[in-house]
Amino acid sequence: MFRIRKVTDDIYPMNKEAMGQVLDILRQRFPDIKEEKILLIPEQLRNPLKYQFRTILLVADNFNGKVMGLALLLHAPDLDFCYLDYLASRSKQQISGVGGALYERCREEASLLGSCGIFMECLPDDPSICNEETHLNQNAARLKFYERYGARPIANTLYETPVNPGDTCPPYLVLDPLDAASLPAAKKTRSIVNAILRRKYKDYCPEDYIQKVAASVTDDPVQLRAYKYLIHPKQTAVSGKTADTGLSLKTGEQAKTNGKIAITVNDRHSIHHVKEVGYVEAPVRISAILKSIENSGLFHTLEVKKFPEKHIREVHSNQLVDFLKQSETTYPKGNSVYPYVFPIRNANRKPKDVNVLPGYFCIDTFTPIHHNVWKAATGAVNCALSCANHLVANGGLTYALVRPPGHHAESNVFGGFCYLNSAAVAAGYLAKYGKVAILDIDYHIGNGQQEIFYRRSDVLTLSIHGNPSTTYPYFCGFKTEKGEGEGLGFNHNYPLNEGIEASEYRQTLANALKTISNYKPSWLVICLGLDTAKGDPTGSFYFSTKDFEKNGRMIGSLKIPTLVVQEGGYLTRTLGANAVNFFKGLHESFYPKKHNHLKLQNK
Repeated sequence: MFRIRKVTDDIYPMNKEAMGQVLDILRQRFPDIKEEKILLIPEQLRNPLKYQFRTILLVADNFNGKVMGLALLLHAPDLDFCYLDYLASRSKQQISGVGGALYERCREEASLLGSCGIFMECLPDDPSICNEETHLNQNAARLKFYERYGARPIANTLYETPVNPGDTCPPYLVLDPLDAASLPAAKKTRSIVNAILRRKYKDYCPEDYIQKVAASVTDDPVQLRAYKYLIHPKQTAVSGKTADTGLSLKTGEQAKTNGKIAITVNDRHSIHHVKEVGYVEAPVRISAILKSIENSGLFHTLEVKKFPEKHIREVHSNQLVDFLKQSETTYPKGNSVYPYVFPIRNANRKPKDVNVLPGYFCIDTFTPIHHNVWKAATGAVNCALSCANHLVANGGLTYALVRPPGHHAESNVFGGFCYLNSAAVAAGYLAKYGKVAILDIDYHIGNGQQEIFYRRSDVLTLSIHGNPSTTYPYFCGFKTEKGEGEGLGFNHNYPLNEGIEASEYRQTLANALKTISNYKPSWLVICLGLDTAKGDPTGSFYFSTKDFEKNGRMIGSLKIPTLVVQEGGYLTRTLGANAVNFFKGLHESFYPKKHNHLKLQNK
């Protein structure tokens, strides 16, 4: 199993680790390349103006961060073309799906950038210009691989002319037109050839050689060599092997959402059902939302994967995790234990009585412990992590529709119906790949992520909520709480008074979004509370379905890859309508207009 993701720097932990593996793979697979050229790749990512290309590094890796393959795609925005510099796997051993999936992703990237095609160099399969038989077989295999996508050498040019007398096997210039109806004009192609030779080989190709090769492009439009290996060519990949890398062309684990929101649903949420009067955090919340969004045409179901427990322990203490995990055997089926004794004088001594122990880890008296808590809470976490993993690979929008909620769970304590902070765990995961902003728009303060990231600067935390002087959990969420140490200035609270007008709320939201925009995060996590709706039993705001749509539209305008994690919202009569309107606004603002036909087609 693998995913394909962009590596945008060599700074954040997972990116730095991936970059090291990428350089090692290139050394292994291309031993003739000079070391200084390989070491330039991190600099190319950081300084595109210097190299006149925007560098896009794609890696295929697994959940443990092992890189199995890479593609280095160069984009020239001034001439609207892409150049494939490298496509390589870790070794010659067959790794199913990596090669084809990487190249397909290159084609998707190039298409999204509006490129006229992907240009690349391939060594020749013609014995008249390459007389080494072993090389000819490998070269033919490469060209056959690219033919499957419609990519072929540009015909009738001098590109294969050796730079120096005695040079052997000069490369073809291959063009993948990306399924376009027409090929580039001669003038444009001459400019592209000129740019490739000057930007990539200025220290090797003399000026008269560059001018001669560029001038040799006279066909208008440019012509490609006839298909040599495929009788019935297809413009998309089919099953097969790439002999140059030993890879299969199977598409692997790459999910293609086509402009939809990738959604995960915690299928274990219903086992956490506290059937007591007044306990509003009930399974019907999920079904109410699902019923409304399933026919909206906005969503694409994403497979939920099980992630290692280490991701939870990176944001929650071992003591809390062990307590919740042991609840499976500590508390018998059908028996919910409510906290009622709290360690306000000596928190260093845990009680031994299992009926008193919950109070050691809880902040209130209405969040019970029972034998299914761990299963339900970890199910929610896996949903959020699956969405986060999808974001790393694909960007876009994702939605973890989960319960129990999580944003009140701190590193050492649970409460407010929350046991594990799914949003914080996902943010911690994403922070290994770039900066993260968490915006909590539940009616109640997201005290969990505030406490967890209070001393960190790589995760910006913001919360818009009811005034903590009158709103749960009462002890935090004030404007004066700004963070500590390295995290000073990276926590922002926006407490609002009861009954605030929706228009005034949006002014506050605009301020929060401006703070996020200035922070320039790679990822945005939204803690979505629908308890700001008119009539919600736990809130005092009066938002209509249109207000939720407007809020979603404002957030989507940031166009930051976004994970939405479901938190509160307890008026089941309007939950579904409010959710679908929020996502309608988010989707239509985030994606280009060309994607907005999805909703209409699925009505």
